[in-house]
Amino acid sequence: MTIKIGNLTLLLALVIFGYACEAEGQTHKEGIDSVELDKFLEGSTDAPEFPDGLTWFNVEKPLSLKKLEGKLVLLDFWTFCCINCMHVLPDLKKLERKYDQELVVVGVHSAKFTNELESEAIRQAVLRYEIEHPVVNDRDFQIWSSYGVSAWPSFVLINPKGKIIGVHAGEGIYEPFDRIIGRAVDYFEKSGDLKPSPLELDLERNDLPNTLLSFPGKVKSNSSSHRLIITDSNNDRIIVTDLEGRVLEIIGSGKNGNRDGSFEQAEFNHPQGTFLDGDLLYIADTENHAVRRADLNKREVETVLGCGRQARLFSEIDSADATCLNSPWDLLVNEDKLYIAMAGSHQIWVADPDQNSAVPYAGSGREARIDARLQNAALAQPSGIVSDGNLLYFADSETSSIRTAELPPGDSVKTLIGEDLFDYGDIDGHADSARLQHPLGVALHDGKIYIADTYNSKIKVIDPEEMTSLTYAGSDVPGFEDGALHEAKFNEPGGLTVIDGRIYVADMNNHAIRVIDMKTETVSTLRLTGLNKMTTAHAENTSIARQIELPEMEFKAGKTSLKFKINLPEGYELIEQAPQTINLKSADREVLSFDDGKESYEFEINGQPVNVVAVTREGMTELSMEALFYFCKKESGLCLVDNLQIKLPVTIDGAGKSEIEIPVDIEAKL
Repeated sequence: MTIKIGNLTLLLALVIFGYACEAEGQTHKEGIDSVELDKFLEGSTDAPEFPDGLTWFNVEKPLSLKKLEGKLVLLDFWTFCCINCMHVLPDLKKLERKYDQELVVVGVHSAKFTNELESEAIRQAVLRYEIEHPVVNDRDFQIWSSYGVSAWPSFVLINPKGKIIGVHAGEGIYEPFDRIIGRAVDYFEKSGDLKPSPLELDLERNDLPNTLLSFPGKVKSNSSSHRLIITDSNNDRIIVTDLEGRVLEIIGSGKNGNRDGSFEQAEFNHPQGTFLDGDLLYIADTENHAVRRADLNKREVETVLGCGRQARLFSEIDSADATCLNSPWDLLVNEDKLYIAMAGSHQIWVADPDQNSAVPYAGSGREARIDARLQNAALAQPSGIVSDGNLLYFADSETSSIRTAELPPGDSVKTLIGEDLFDYGDIDGHADSARLQHPLGVALHDGKIYIADTYNSKIKVIDPEEMTSLTYAGSDVPGFEDGALHEAKFNEPGGLTVIDGRIYVADMNNHAIRVIDMKTETVSTLRLTGLNKMTTAHAENTSIARQIELPEMEFKAGKTSLKFKINLPEGYELIEQAPQTINLKSADREVLSFDDGKESYEFEINGQPVNVVAVTREGMTELSMEALFYFCKKESGLCLVDNLQIKLPVTIDGAGKSEIEIPVDIEAKL
C-alpha cells in the first residue's frame, strides 16, 4: 500500500511496520539494529493536524495534535457500517487499557453511506458500540485525504513529537501495535518526550437513554406458540414475550460475558438473530462469535458452535465445538439444518450441531456482489436471513441488496434488488432502478419480502413477481413517532417479523419494538408488561445507577415514620406488576435500624403508598436508598428504567420530626 502525506510518498504500511517489529526482535536476539529502530521511532514526517470546525464525541472540546504532544496517538479510520471496523474495537480497548497513561486512540469516522455522515447517527453508533475514546466526524474526508487513507479500517501511529511512525490496514492489530507502542513508550520515556497522564473525557454514554431495551437488534416470532423473541442486544439478553408484550421469560443475566448455564446465569455479548425450533432457541451470539442454544423447557443455555475466538480465516472448519465463527448475525433452521448469516466472513454457513459440523454454504469469502454458483458467489456482510423452504432470502447489507441462495439441490446465488458496494440510495420502483441503504433484516409474508431498510429508517416491501421494491412504512426523516404508515418514524430498524397481520420491528436506535398493524395501516410501540419476571442487571449494577444526594434531614429519636413521595415525569406512569423496589440501608444500625435491628429493609411500591418505620437513637448516620423503577409514556409504549442510588445524611435528636417525607424523583432521560 502506498500512503501519500503532503508531497511525500511513504512506503510504510505493512512494510515499515513489519520491519519495526522485526527489527525489535533482532535487537533482543542479536543486539543489533537498535540505532535503526530508534531512528524509525523518531519518525521523519509530520502528522497532518486535525481541521477546525469538525464535530467531536466523547470529549468536551475538539482535540488537536498540538494539544496531544507528549502522547502516542493512534488514529483509527472507520465507518460504523463496517464489520471489520467493529472487529478491531476489542483490540483497541485492550491497547487503551494497557497504555492508559501513554496512548490516546482517536476514531476518525469517514463515512461510507449517506446516513453515516450525520453526527447524530455517529453518536448513536458510538453508544451502540460502547466506544470510550474520542471520535471525530470526518464527513468531508478531510483527515482521510490528508493521511492518504484508502481502506476501512486503517490505522496511523503518531509519536509524542507529532511524527508518523506506523501505518496499518485491516484487522489483527493488537499484537503488532502492542510491540511497537511498548518499544516507543520505553524510548520516549528515556528521552523525556513522553508525558504520561489520562486524557480527560466527556463520554457520550453519560447521556445514554434510560430505556428498558437497549439497541434491540432483532425480533423474531413463532406462529405455533405465538411468542416474540426480542434480542435486547446491548443489555446482553433475550426477552421472550407474547404478541401483546407480556414478558414470559428472560434469557441471560444481563451481564456482558460468555457463560453457559441457567437462564439467570448465562451471559452473552451483543447477541443478534434468533430462531425458535420447537422448544430450542438458537441465538447468534455475535460478539462472542458463537451460536448458543437455549432450552426453553430446561431453562438452560449451551454453546453449540464457536471455538471461543473470532475466525481469522474464511473457513476454519473442525468439529462444531472447535469451529471458529466470524460475527454470526442471523440464523434459521430448515430441515434440521442451521443456516447462519456469517457477516464477518461474508458468507452463509450451514451447520448440524447434533453432528458437530459447520461449513460455508454460500459465498467465497470475497466481499462483493457476484451472482454465481453457491461456492463461487461473493457476498458482503449478510445480516438477515429467512426461508420459504426453497430459497434462502438474505439482506446483504454492504451491497445494500436483497439476495437469494438456493437450498439443495439448487446451487446458485441471485440478486433481487441492489447493485454493488457503493451503489445505494432510497429509491422505490422496479428492481432495475430501486435502491436500498444497508438493510439488516428480512421477513416473508404472503409471497412478499419485508425489509428493515436500516440506514433509510424505513420498512420496505419487495414483490418478487412484479420485481418491485416500495416503501411500506416510515418517512424521509429518522425519528420516533407513531401514527399512519407514511407519517410514522423509525430510527435504524435492524430486524422485523410478521405474524397475525402485524409486523414487529426492532427499532434499534429508538430502543423499542414497533408494531405495524397491516389492516389499520398504523404504527404503534409495543409496551412490555409482566416485568416481575425481569432479571435485569440494572438492580445489581451500581456503576450505571444515577447518584443523588439529598440535603440533611432531622429525625426524632425513638421511632420515625418514613413516607416516600414518588415523583414521575409528566406524562409517564409506573408499569403495573413491575418490580418497583427500594432498598434502604443504614450506615450505623446502632443509630438507625429497621424491623428490630436490621440494617437494611427492602420493599416494593406497586402503586401503593408505603410507610416505613425506622427505630432511631440520637446520633448521626447516612441512609442509603437503592431504587429501581419501570415506567412508560402514557400515550405510547416507550418504557424506561431508572436506577437510583440516593444518599441521605441523617441527624437524630429530640427535636427532629417523627414523620418524614422523602422525595424520590424519577427521571426520563431520552
